[in-house]
Amino acid sequence: MNNDVSTKPSKKQSQNGGFLGNLAFNIVIPVLILTNLSGEDYLGPAWSVVCALIFPIGFGLWDLKKSGKVNGYSVLGIVSVFLTGGITLLKLPAEYIAIKEAAIPAILGIAVLVSQYTHKSLVKLLILNDNVIDWPALSQALENNDNTKLFERKITISSYIVAASFFLSSVLNYVLAKVILVSEPGTTAYAEELGRMTALSYPIIMIPSLIMLFAALAYLFTQMKRLTGEDFFSFLREES
Repeated sequence: MNNDVSTKPSKKQSQNGGFLGNLAFNIVIPVLILTNLSGEDYLGPAWSVVCALIFPIGFGLWDLKKSGKVNGYSVLGIVSVFLTGGITLLKLPAEYIAIKEAAIPAILGIAVLVSQYTHKSLVKLLILNDNVIDWPALSQALENNDNTKLFERKITISSYIVAASFFLSSVLNYVLAKVILVSEPGTTAYAEELGRMTALSYPIIMIPSLIMLFAALAYLFTQMKRLTGEDFFSFLREES
């Protein structure tokens, strides 16, 4: 009987841990600090913001160190948190927060569009990368059906959908910040509003954006099946 039981965490366990870690350190803990500890009897407005920002910054840096490589999205997230902290601690008008919140997804949307004119399409890197898709098999199937160029055009259409999801997020980010951040910067009420904005950003912004991203995925996989004559599952790499 073989008693050698591997203690290596499964890929699914790692993904769940990463999701829960992101949720806890980037959303739950900062929101709890800003909404419950920003009063003068506790941390106060300024220190509550500092403490709340330590968690997403620390988690982002830890994740970068753990992965051993620079992730553009992680870096962008850390920069975004630093900007939020700087704007808040300097007591700049809430308009700056709204502009910053809108600028981050807008930059990503522009990057997706620009990448279509390079050899490194972001849709290919993010959705159709080599870890997900068996490109040699897909390329061969497309070539056999003389649909290689047509599939490239479908990727372009999918890129427009992905870019649109980022632009939608940009608009929603701006509106959410303008609606919620109405108190004087540097006050307890402002810190609590910042926490409320962070908490609401996921259901209000992420859900519509994810729907559009899933639409882009569904479109690509449908076209993959139509242009190759094979089910798209046959081109997915198996988990190691």
